[in-house]
Amino acid sequence: MKRQLLGLCAALFLLPNPAGAASPERVVKGSRLISKADPAIVIKLPREAKYVGADRWDLYDIADAELHVFVEADRDKNVKTMYWIQFEGYLPSNSHIYNYTKDEAVKFAGRDFWQRARFGPTSGPTRAGSDLEHVRALLAQAGYKTPAETMNVRLVQVLDEARRKELMFIYAEDLAPTGYTSAQLMDGEQTRPEWEPIKQKLLERARKRIRIVD
Repeated sequence: MKRQLLGLCAALFLLPNPAGAASPERVVKGSRLISKADPAIVIKLPREAKYVGADRWDLYDIADAELHVFVEADRDKNVKTMYWIQFEGYLPSNSHIYNYTKDEAVKFAGRDFWQRARFGPTSGPTRAGSDLEHVRALLAQAGYKTPAETMNVRLVQVLDEARRKELMFIYAEDLAPTGYTSAQLMDGEQTRPEWEPIKQKLLERARKRIRIVD
């Protein structure tokens, strides 16, 4: 399995909100995120999760993306855990569909999701205009500092039969408390056996800390 990395380090700038861009539709109250449509749910996070902020923009001019970021951090704003929640749908100007069949099909909160777990350093470059770039900007504006290396699980629910709308969670943690570095968890292009129990515990924590209520 090729190592694919999700960088989460803070950027040194805040992306400007494009002229005419729509405002986020979802509402945050404490550590709860309320969505009235696509899908109509309430997402409950631990009380320790602090809200960083939201952004909404046309992702690569092909999709309407709305993201919300929460973190658990120490008093010096070193991020220990991050919750990235994203609502997305392709614009009418294209015929793209979402396809996550390379990921693992799982049940989460009684819903069908696609699951993928990864780890890696946070210092890599990002694609201009990407959702990751927007997350980095939100963290930087709020003064948060991300770990040198993280591990994360991505959970995606495709919301409609046309496969043009999705809900995505990325739950990320500092890799350091595991006692391993990314390099130590890799054997060439393959993950080492030590990654499997670490991954399973990560998945358990993600499922416990992210709750979905209809």
